[in-house]
Amino acid sequence: MKIQIWLCYILIACMCWVSCKEENAKGSPGVQVEKPRAKVPSFDKDSAYYYIEKQLSFGPRVPGSDAHKTCRDWLIEKFESFGAEVIRQDFIATIYTGDNLASSNIIAQYNPNLKDRVILSAHWDSRFIAEQDADKSRREEAIPGADDGGSGVAVLLEIARQLQSNPIDLGIDIILWDAEDQGQRGSQGSELSWCLGSQHWSQNKHKNKYQALYGINLDMVGGKNPRFGMDAVSLYYAPKVMNKIWKLARIMGYSDMFVEEKTGALMDDHKVVNEIAGIPMIDIINQPTDTDTHFVEYWHTHDDDISNIDKRTLKTVGQIVLATIYKESDGSIASFE
Repeated sequence: MKIQIWLCYILIACMCWVSCKEENAKGSPGVQVEKPRAKVPSFDKDSAYYYIEKQLSFGPRVPGSDAHKTCRDWLIEKFESFGAEVIRQDFIATIYTGDNLASSNIIAQYNPNLKDRVILSAHWDSRFIAEQDADKSRREEAIPGADDGGSGVAVLLEIARQLQSNPIDLGIDIILWDAEDQGQRGSQGSELSWCLGSQHWSQNKHKNKYQALYGINLDMVGGKNPRFGMDAVSLYYAPKVMNKIWKLARIMGYSDMFVEEKTGALMDDHKVVNEIAGIPMIDIINQPTDTDTHFVEYWHTHDDDISNIDKRTLKTVGQIVLATIYKESDGSIASFE
């Protein structure tokens, strides 16, 4: 009888142990189950380069122009072909000249039902004048915008293609801002004459009570020998985000491009999203030290064409952004904070 009782005790204990193991594996309350490490896909620089060429083939993407409309439709079609749920947010941009330009923000959503989300953004319009051009007779003509606009869009298109092929356990919203580059320069200009698309979205988000963990904005990310410094706006509003991405870049061997040097404050879409939308967002933007404007030599000129695009730069930026979001999805990004 005693032997039978002891056998019963042992059997019950084993059943409880197995039950507890199964419950823990499912993620019982109070038990932290570590996610398996996500595999970061490889960014295809040739694909991104092609997407810049394709944008340029439409002509300057000045809001309201035929080239702008054709490119808009192509961008939406590409995102949808990559499995995104796309929202076209139309608005009228009143620029400093008084002209009203038909504009559209493009929002490509991945895993739209997930609460934890990250924004990846860039502007897709190109400037309507070339006030920096050495040829004064051409300063009233629109620029090609290969790097200033085109490169950020191209990187995000390639990331969208990778998201379709490599599903991620994280909500991703790729937002292409319109009417970013139509502002007024000089002492008469106002900061708010720039970044009209991100201003519109920040005041009229595509979803009620929309929130994101953070955002990464890309601007001029395709030039040769770039210097991606740590701008003051990003460091003020989103220091943890910027520090972990720059640390990740250093560990990945890209510290020659992602330099851990503070740069001045600048007006870009990330400033708007931080200040109006209240979402921490950093800017990855090329800011050389050897030019008067602290932007690339071809900035706001007709030389902003495909000849100034470097595939290695596209690869570096794209790979770092991919690593960031996939490590965010499995929680391993915390080790870089």
